[in-house]
Amino acid sequence: MAGAAAMASLATVAEAWLDLDLHGSTALLPRRLWPSSSGGGGAELFPFPLLVWLWPASGGEALRAAWDAARAAAVAPALDAASWVCLALSAMLLADAVFLAAASALARRRRPYRAPGPIIAGPTAEEEDGDEEAGRSVGYPMVLVQIPMYNEREVYKLSIGAACGMSWPSDRVIVQVLDDSTDPTVKDLVELECKFWANKGKNVRYEVRNNRKGYKAGALKQGMLYEYVQQCDFVAVFDADFQPEPDFLMRTVPYLVHNPQIGLVQARWEFVNPNEVLMTRIQKMTLDYHFKVEQEAGSSIFGFFGFNGTAGVWRISSIKEAGGWEDRTTVEDMDLAVRAALKGWKFIYVGDVKVKSELPSNLKAYRRQQHRWTCGAANLFRKTGAEIILTKEVSLWRKLYLIYSFFFIRKVVAHVVPFMLYCVVIPLSVLIPEVTVPVWGVVYIPTTITLLYAIRSPSSIHFIPFWILFENVMSFHRTKATFIGLLELGSVNEWVVTEKLGNSNGTKSEPQILEKPRCRFWDRCTISEILVAIFLFFCATYNLVLGDDFYFVYIYLQAITFLIAGTGFCGTSSSNS
Repeated sequence: MAGAAAMASLATVAEAWLDLDLHGSTALLPRRLWPSSSGGGGAELFPFPLLVWLWPASGGEALRAAWDAARAAAVAPALDAASWVCLALSAMLLADAVFLAAASALARRRRPYRAPGPIIAGPTAEEEDGDEEAGRSVGYPMVLVQIPMYNEREVYKLSIGAACGMSWPSDRVIVQVLDDSTDPTVKDLVELECKFWANKGKNVRYEVRNNRKGYKAGALKQGMLYEYVQQCDFVAVFDADFQPEPDFLMRTVPYLVHNPQIGLVQARWEFVNPNEVLMTRIQKMTLDYHFKVEQEAGSSIFGFFGFNGTAGVWRISSIKEAGGWEDRTTVEDMDLAVRAALKGWKFIYVGDVKVKSELPSNLKAYRRQQHRWTCGAANLFRKTGAEIILTKEVSLWRKLYLIYSFFFIRKVVAHVVPFMLYCVVIPLSVLIPEVTVPVWGVVYIPTTITLLYAIRSPSSIHFIPFWILFENVMSFHRTKATFIGLLELGSVNEWVVTEKLGNSNGTKSEPQILEKPRCRFWDRCTISEILVAIFLFFCATYNLVLGDDFYFVYIYLQAITFLIAGTGFCGTSSSNS
């Protein structure tokens, strides 16, 4: 009642100041913005004076009739249909999340491949002749370690040093640094680092190309063509910011040695800077779910998951049988995994083997990374969907998992539905009274999905509200990227290397919610996010003043989050942004 009295007072002031007859003007407004002729709760609601001033009373009835007709014939039915489509997809997303959670929970009990013992070489002729070190290394397979990099000034020493420090006979491992850097200073530094380790007795090969054709996939493909690679049985791949532990090969290669049907062993990512800012903490929550649930479930039930592009060991023969590295999408790792799976190779995820890496702490860098991952996966779905269906080398059950769960649900629905339902359909429904989103779709389904995510990261459960709001902002960009990939639009093959800062220890012990960047305001703004924020602010205010529910609480919070991200007050500053 106090709110109604305040609005009435505001109406009186506005009427006197603007010299308008507000009570006689209906203007071009939705039905819930003017008094209902049939009385009821809406009859005492005050229409916004600004809109009444913009659309005067003359012709108002005709405009109102036109709006009523358009809304009844097209707007409300379209929004209602969109609502039910999003709800149906949400239910499918929930079912898939429940299935993955159950599969991952049972994974350790039914893992088909137990960890074999260490590789032990028996006595050899070399040992008997006195060359004990050479004799002991004969039982170890030859391993190639590939480290692709591009202008990685901040982190090149970390990955090269960690790779050279792994416990494996030095005559049975080749560390291959594939440097596509365009900065001559960085190239010189990387080459010097390789020479440093070579002088210490490590077999390090520094390789460069004349161009960057194919980006990372092109570099990896070129690296496999060198003659010395032909003696290798397995290849481990690490991005420039990844730091494997000394026992990495000892704990992963035995799976490949003792299980000839396995083509890939994937380790888990661990992060050196999860507490740097709130954004990195949220990323850790998302990636923890990916590894603990999605990768674990795929490995234990189907022997398939998407290769993460790093921190994994491949059987070289499986790469060759699958056709080698391809640069047709921006997710060359997933592409290779799908093609190898269609040839019948099995994959195993080893969650207890962890490799340190760096999370992007700059929002622009994170946006670009998510665009590349999302767009590439959607584009790969377009390119391989028919091939998956038509192949005869895998079971129908595995085909269904690939098409439905892996691609359609997790690479399309999971990216599109959060934005469309929670940032478009629900906010618009407060403006169109004929459309009502059921409470089970607004509350029950998202709450259940959120709990399934949170239960695998109990130490971060208090960050769940921030995670929800931030992930909805990112779903805006992932939705765009998904359709770009599916439709193969202009930026489908856009490749921007994620910037690394070399933060090996984490610079902040507590997550920061906001951090003021050092660059100019207009340089850090993202107009599309600001426009979405304005739209949500309007919907929330409309719902607060004229609605009969409490959607405005969530919509205001989501609008504020879009505004924070859109104005650059999220994450850390960057020299390149």
